[in-house]
Amino acid sequence: MSWFVFALICLLGWGFADLFYKKGTDSDDKYSHLKIAVWVGLVMGVVALILLPFSETGFSVGSLLVNAVKYTPASLAYIISMVIGYAGLRYLEVSIVSPVQNASGAFSMIAMLVFFAITGTVNDDLGDFSILNIVGTVIIILGVVALAVVENRLSRKEADELAKTGEEKKQNRKYQFGALALLFPILYCIFDTIGTAADGIILDEETGLGLGEIDVLILYGLTFLLAGIIAWIYMLIRTKKPYNPFAKKEILNKGVAACFEEFGQIFYVFAMARKPVLAAPMVASYCIVSVILSRIFLKEKLKASQYACVFAVIVGIVMLGIAEGIGEA
Repeated sequence: MSWFVFALICLLGWGFADLFYKKGTDSDDKYSHLKIAVWVGLVMGVVALILLPFSETGFSVGSLLVNAVKYTPASLAYIISMVIGYAGLRYLEVSIVSPVQNASGAFSMIAMLVFFAITGTVNDDLGDFSILNIVGTVIIILGVVALAVVENRLSRKEADELAKTGEEKKQNRKYQFGALALLFPILYCIFDTIGTAADGIILDEETGLGLGEIDVLILYGLTFLLAGIIAWIYMLIRTKKPYNPFAKKEILNKGVAACFEEFGQIFYVFAMARKPVLAAPMVASYCIVSVILSRIFLKEKLKASQYACVFAVIVGIVMLGIAEGIGEA
């Protein structure tokens, strides 16, 4: 399959993951984000152990340690960004969180282009880009960034209106910090930019660091498993009560979200290995799936400006699909 198909499947998987992350988030539970991290660690860890015998560089302890050092910048940045994102869902709606977070697609693309330009390999990545590729990518970036700006303004406006009427304390916990809550998706955006750019550099087939797609899935999965174990131990120490991730309610929401996360992660890795500069902004556009699903299942209301941004991103994705089809013809 082409990078475009991989990226398309990834954005669908992560869009559904966002939906179940929100469904599995309890705004009154200060450990809700850590419980989600435990589940994601479990799922990713199991997949990593299953893939271990298929490692391209061997699966000895020595090779794992060497590769882990290579992938540390990306894995740590991703884990930090994701836990911050889970925490943000306690205070903000999916339709606000996801677009702001995923402006990282544009920033990571710029970071990768700068790196490839410095190393003199930028032509290897841009040489076969058509005008449709370029225009489609620009439209996606503008659509996602515009959606983030719109969500930012709507969130601030709603928080200000509630503050004026004195109703904020009666409303959902998400308004407790008002616009300050947007720090969560902004911080996510920063760390995710670092992780995505690092992934693009590490996985690039021409200039990568020698880590294959399977190796990256193994390393990321094992790292997240360790993070999940640390989160579980931390909650045990703080609450004096072991968290049971296998309770029915936890499985139906957090467990399903973790499965969709890993499903998207698998296709993300293969998309980034083939066309990192194009794949990064397209994958980041999974926020439009999150926005649409939040409207359908969580009844989050959307404005005309939000629909316009979503439509623009869809147009950009269609243009990339057409370009990919023409390129393979």
